[in-house]
Amino acid sequence: MPRILIVEDEPDMARGLQYNLEARGFDVLVAADGEAGYQAAIAGSADLVLLDVMLPKRDGYDVCRALRKVAPALPVLMLTARGGEDDLVLGLKLGADDYIRKPFSIAELIARIEALLRRSAFTGGRPQRITFGSTVVDFEHHQATRGGEPLELTPKEFEIVRYFAARPGAVVSRDALLNSVWGYTSAPNTRTVDAHIVKLRQKLEETPSDPKHLLTVHGIGYKFVP
Repeated sequence: MPRILIVEDEPDMARGLQYNLEARGFDVLVAADGEAGYQAAIAGSADLVLLDVMLPKRDGYDVCRALRKVAPALPVLMLTARGGEDDLVLGLKLGADDYIRKPFSIAELIARIEALLRRSAFTGGRPQRITFGSTVVDFEHHQATRGGEPLELTPKEFEIVRYFAARPGAVVSRDALLNSVWGYTSAPNTRTVDAHIVKLRQKLEETPSDPKHLLTVHGIGYKFVP
């Protein structure tokens, strides 16, 4: 089932949302402030974000604005106690996919979540196929070619490429990759990510020693340039 990230600083509200979403089969993560929510979202561990507006450390508008720069395909549903039209318009202009006012019914919330997840499946939340340079990667059929010749990618390599493909141009840390692709909750003392990137460059890049698509961002991680 999809994983929902709840970014909500009111404990009773967060617990209620978590209980109701888990009762309907969703996996749920909870963050109690804007900064923690932003970090959890960019780690790639959620399929949709329920984002409150009034948050400590970093308000929902700022989080939404920042997320749109690094995870443009991630669905964001904003929650607010504010009733003004200007607030709704601002949230949508900053990149929220939908907006729901408190108090709301769980039935309405679930319907909106399911609608956003369906839309995401068709608009790039999890891309089915990408093309860059002479390389084509088809995630749906687990096939890849470069210059028309078939490439043999491992299942883990497909996962890594798909993670990057959903975040074109975004800088991705090694910790984020370890968390999302390998499932590590804390970064082990390993060069696993670097080793996999080297192998992927050898398979996907025209000139692996001078990559054009899988780029190193020194001191942070990597980014994918289609």
